[in-house]
Amino acid sequence: MGFMDQAKDLYKLQKQAKQIKKQLKNIHIEAESDGVVVVVNGEQNFIEARIPEALSGDVKRIGKAIVDASNKAIKKSQAIAADKMKDVMGDMGGMFGGGGPQT
Repeated sequence: MGFMDQAKDLYKLQKQAKQIKKQLKNIHIEAESDGVVVVVNGEQNFIEARIPEALSGDVKRIGKAIVDASNKAIKKSQAIAADKMKDVMGDMGGMFGGGGPQT
C-alpha cells in the first residue's frame, strides 16, 4: 500500500471516528444506585443526577449512591464507546500491516 493510499485510509478513519464521536454525544446512559439515578452521554459527560426525596438529609448515603451510580454509568459508556470504535480500530490494524484485531 502506497503512502497516498494510506493517507486516504487515514482520512477515512478520522471521518468515521468523528461520526462515532457525534453519535456518542447523543447517547444517554442511565445508572442507578440506592434510588439515585445518574445520566451520562457516550462521551462520559454528566447530563443529570436525580436524587429521591426519600434520601434527603442522609448526606453519606447520597454521596455513596452518587459515586456508585456514576461509576456504573461511566463503565456502561466506556463499553458502548468501545463497541462503536472496534470496527474503526480493526480497520487501522489492517492499514498498518496487521490483520486487524486478533480473536
